[in-house]
Amino acid sequence: MRAALLTVSTSKARGEGEDTSGERLVEFVGELGLDVAAREVVADEQPTIEARLVHFCDELGVDLVLTSGGTGMTLDDVTPEATLAVLDREAPGIAEAMRAASRPHTSHWMLSRGVAGTRGRTLIVNFPGSPRSIAQCGEAIATALPHALALLTGERVGHGDGESVPRST
Repeated sequence: MRAALLTVSTSKARGEGEDTSGERLVEFVGELGLDVAAREVVADEQPTIEARLVHFCDELGVDLVLTSGGTGMTLDDVTPEATLAVLDREAPGIAEAMRAASRPHTSHWMLSRGVAGTRGRTLIVNFPGSPRSIAQCGEAIATALPHALALLTGERVGHGDGESVPRST
């Protein structure tokens, strides 16, 4: 299975500083056993974010797209809006689990506006921009993501036992 990673940061897109959140997403994808098919950095611009998400899902056909950054409360934090614009279906439990995982670590956990959902057979998940938060949130959803990806690829999977069974035609 393949993943695409999108860091949303105007300063990083201008070449100011290292993309540490993108590096943490690479590590997380490796922990999931997925291959990184694409990794990009874009500015906090909704049309650009939407275009890259559509490209990853529709043209590259990746199984998972992870974004980092642009999920806060500033006026240029538009990653959730861009993601919602391209989703077919939301998966609110993923975003809720990520926020819940942040709660013990910051009193501002409820300000994160990240969303998750599907476009076709691709799962898209918005992560915060902090590498530390990515690790905390990733840990909260790591066991559910392989199950979700298996369902999206058409595998018949058990509910609760973690076993996958090929879908018969």
